[in-house]
Amino acid sequence: MKSLLRFAMLALVLVAVALVSALTAMRFAIHGQVVAVPVVVGLTPSDAERTVTGVGLQIEVERQYYSAQIPEGRIMTQMPLPGTKVRRGWQVRVAQSMGPQRVSIPDVTKQSERAAELNIQRRGLELASTAEMQLPGAPADQVLAQSPPANASQVAAPRTSLLVTVAADPPTYVMPNFVGQPLGSASRTLQDAGFKLGTVSLAPPTSATENNAPSISVVVEPAQPSPASMIVTQWPPAGQKVLAGAVLNFEVK
Repeated sequence: MKSLLRFAMLALVLVAVALVSALTAMRFAIHGQVVAVPVVVGLTPSDAERTVTGVGLQIEVERQYYSAQIPEGRIMTQMPLPGTKVRRGWQVRVAQSMGPQRVSIPDVTKQSERAAELNIQRRGLELASTAEMQLPGAPADQVLAQSPPANASQVAAPRTSLLVTVAADPPTYVMPNFVGQPLGSASRTLQDAGFKLGTVSLAPPTSATENNAPSISVVVEPAQPSPASMIVTQWPPAGQKVLAGAVLNFEVK
């Protein structure tokens, strides 16, 4: 009995030692993959790359900004911050200094979007974004505003955003019902509303035989639509949305 108890105690000790060893090995393995982000602010991109790759990290220059404090070509900001614990393979995002602002911001208002873009790029600047808006009475494809404004100083980044006019959407109307109205009055209503009268055709005649009487063929001249003709169908149909100046076709009898 004592031998069995001694064996059980020894087995428990061995299990405990194995668990502690496994946890310790896992801890060393995990901490072996974690590194501190080095300082790269003030370095050149090539030096910064060598610094971060030396500890198993990556680097990417995302932006460029003007700076009167950081010399041109040097790293001015970084993320994550120095000393941050990250896993190996993590990417360090940095911004590069372009030195003090030397380029004047051109005035591109009242220019077309394409002309403004060329003018901006000719100065070594970038087009950041373009917003559009409709402005009644203003021509389409014209720069209304820009950011930063012309000749601005202490600009942070070499990018310019534009606000450009676009053509206004043509007004739409709901087509009224002209069925049952005389062609003449409907035509006047259309013209007053700015619509156009298209094709006016006669509805096919309906034939009927009363009391089984024999039909008699009579040759008559084809009738022509007149202002008194009644509208029986229309296209576009009533209730459909149409643009100003739309053409309407009628069938009358």
